[in-house]
Amino acid sequence: MTAVKIAIGSDHAGFSLKQELIVALDKAGHAVLDLGTNSSDPVDYPDFAGAVARSVVSGESDRGILICGSGIGMSIAANRFPGIRAALCLDVETARLSRAHNDSNVLVMAGRKTGGAEARAIVHTWLMSEFEGGRHAGRLHKIDTLP
Repeated sequence: MTAVKIAIGSDHAGFSLKQELIVALDKAGHAVLDLGTNSSDPVDYPDFAGAVARSVVSGESDRGILICGSGIGMSIAANRFPGIRAALCLDVETARLSRAHNDSNVLVMAGRKTGGAEARAIVHTWLMSEFEGGRHAGRLHKIDTLP
């Protein structure tokens, strides 16, 4: 697998899992940009969703990973940015499909629902999966042109 530059961020509920994933991503040879948070002290998830989304949209990072307690808040916040296709993935199959069918560029996970081994498998699958294009490209175009 080619090395990918990945921006990663979490709130306090995702901090522990974020730290674990940083180690795994570094070990796999990826360039990781840690955009916080830096502890398990309470913080506001939109701040970190915005930082990761801006990094991906600007091209500073190839892809992004976000983690909060349920993954829902980070998904909503990241998807407010034009060009971001953030997908909440709770298992390997949804991670694969988020890339194959939706060309997701931000992976969102639930820190309170996803263990370390499962999270590493989700990230690996997400990074290895490619967009299928075809009929899915037309659907993404429709999403991009919604009012």
